[in-house]
Amino acid sequence: MSDNWIVQNLNSALETWSEKLAEIWTLLTQNPETFKGGGIWNVMVNINDALKAIGYGLLVLFFAVGLVKTCGSFTDLKKPEHALKAFIRFALAQGAVMYGMELMNSIFSIVQGVISRIMSGSGMGDGGVTELPAEIIEKVESVGMLESIPLWIVTLLGSLLITVLSFVMILTVYGRMFKLYMYTAIAPLPIASFAGEPTQSVGKNFLRSYAGVCLEGAVIALACIIFSVFAASPPAVGDTSLSAVTIVWNYVGELVFNLLILVGAVKASDRIVKEIMGL
Repeated sequence: MSDNWIVQNLNSALETWSEKLAEIWTLLTQNPETFKGGGIWNVMVNINDALKAIGYGLLVLFFAVGLVKTCGSFTDLKKPEHALKAFIRFALAQGAVMYGMELMNSIFSIVQGVISRIMSGSGMGDGGVTELPAEIIEKVESVGMLESIPLWIVTLLGSLLITVLSFVMILTVYGRMFKLYMYTAIAPLPIASFAGEPTQSVGKNFLRSYAGVCLEGAVIALACIIFSVFAASPPAVGDTSLSAVTIVWNYVGELVFNLLILVGAVKASDRIVKEIMGL
């Protein structure tokens, strides 16, 4: 382990990046029920249960609106086929509100299975570790006090960029987890719209959107895998006869470019899913 401040600063930034990348892999395989000890999940479940009463009220309202719009007169409702169809729709919608949590957990479990298959198929257990090449460490340690001043500036800028990109990327993944909680909490309200034929599109869009949020995990996993293969070879050190400042600047520049590609792909996961799901 080098005791050079410049080397330590760069290594610290790279360790932060590697830790956040490994944390992403952990988050993608984690169930919301166990995230942060399950405390957030318990609160969301309580909110979901509290909103079921409102959901049942909306269920009746949407059902009545649907009857008015789909039946031209009360005579139509007396027809067995219309009455049976309305009864089945109401019963199914009531079941969806009552067991909405189980329905959403099933969707989540299916997508989590896809994510696990993607990760196991890639043969990568984590996001990988990025380390500072030995050539750069040797070159930096050979620099004198005065010559190291511009190197400090380059190192500070590079370390800051790497650290900022690390947190931007992990915030996107945490944002997906929070969206899963939000969908779970308010589920009874949009699902109640299945009771009426004219309003059922609201429920369909809600479930499609929830499936899309779950599927974001698969897109993020693919982005990390593609990045790991793309950046399997470390940034080129270049001509070792160049000055230490030039070598470090070239290395940091290429590394930041690679990281920007991954951050951009992770942040674009929601847009990619919307295009796939037609949302």
